[in-house]
Amino acid sequence: MPDQRRESESARYLVPRGPGRPDAWAEEAAEGKRRGGQRLLKAGLIAPPPTVARSLGLADGEQVVARSRLVLLDDVPVEIATSYYPARIAAGTALAEPRKIPGGAVTYLAERGYVASGVEEAVGSRMPMEDERRLLALGEREPVLILSRLVLAADDAPVEFCEMVMNAKDRTVRYRMRIG
Repeated sequence: MPDQRRESESARYLVPRGPGRPDAWAEEAAEGKRRGGQRLLKAGLIAPPPTVARSLGLADGEQVVARSRLVLLDDVPVEIATSYYPARIAAGTALAEPRKIPGGAVTYLAERGYVASGVEEAVGSRMPMEDERRLLALGEREPVLILSRLVLAADDAPVEFCEMVMNAKDRTVRYRMRIG
């Protein structure tokens, strides 16, 4: 398995991509002379899990568009990332379709006026669910790290909740902040 000790800055994943630029993950991996990729697992309109509904400030019965991806490093699965978007923003758009979005979801949302102005992240751990264990090729007793990210637009309205499930082995979560 490739060495997963790496440092990442969340900010690059919140900024729209310019024309012709690779997605943020592919770009970050290439900087380390690696190959980053993603495989779309599913996309569509669903009833959100309770934590997602609360985070996005949804009323009872409101749906979300969910996009789940298997994130690869040198063709080895390293993360499952599932993004949830309020249906009022994403239903009937490319976000709800099971296909790659040129420029990525961040660029697609920015083109529609939803530019990230704030983010809240939380990190936790747990034992993986069976499908996570299978997709990430984990052993019976290997835990996962969970990075949850809530993206807010300029008016502090939530536009995306993303849960990233990662193999915890040899993984360090490090944050950088720019002040001023």
